Amino acid sequence: MKKRVIRKSLKPKAKPRLASKPLSEHESPKVSVVIPAMNESKTLAAVIRQARLVHPFTEVIVVCNGSTDGTENIARKMGARVISFKESLGHDVGRSIGAMHARGDILLFTDADIVIQARDLKPFIYAVERGVDVALNSYTGKVLTDEVHPVVLAKHALNLALSRPDLRGASMTTIPHALSRRALEQIEAKHLSVPPLAQTIAIRKGLDLHKVHEVNVGRMNPRRRKAFKVDPLRHLIVGDHLEAIEWLLQDTNERGLQTDLSRDRSFVG
Repeated sequence: MKKRVIRKSLKPKAKPRLASKPLSEHESPKVSVVIPAMNESKTLAAVIRQARLVHPFTEVIVVCNGSTDGTENIARKMGARVISFKESLGHDVGRSIGAMHARGDILLFTDADIVIQARDLKPFIYAVERGVDVALNSYTGKVLTDEVHPVVLAKHALNLALSRPDLRGASMTTIPHALSRRALEQIEAKHLSVPPLAQTIAIRKGLDLHKVHEVNVGRMNPRRRKAFKVDPLRHLIVGDHLEAIEWLLQDTNERGLQTDLSRDRSFVG
């Protein structure tokens, strides 16, 4: 596409910048950015700053759970809507809580420990504005390796079971991703705490779900997780995928609507 050339003499006056101040309770945000946070004082401020830039009418919701390092105070000073719990809610529960309080037509989910630039968050907003119900990160993890991570395998397996091989390893487990208000109502906020289950429900409900932009969160993952020889979340996330497959089988049949070809089981036993 040819670059537009604007003569200096015809260049319009710059439009005034919209302030990225927090929205008051009387205003209606277009986008709700949900950020679960637990002891993320080092990165939270930067995450909130980038989140505010995704749309002129944005509310930022920080769900603080079990934080003891001042995370909650930082969120409040930054003008975010803060939902606080003294105890830890467990992995991804903050997504459900934040979604229940969100007022926007578009919900964007990210994490407090990974600073993602606004330019990499906006494509998810744009996709939902164009009609996508669930806009996924295209990042699929490493597959061209001698030993593929079990979580990566689980993501690919679930998408195959859902007859969506085009998604490969794209998943609602991975941030960032965005939902339309319609998708939230169809999936229900409570199911967002088990992202593979939420994704399964979305596809079975016939929602428009696509991978829209790649953010290499594998490379951006915090060092403290890499300090473990075994990923502490590996078994939990694989278990989430098994829960999603169980729901799929209950919603369809014992083979998840996959073909049995010409096999006649009536002759067995």
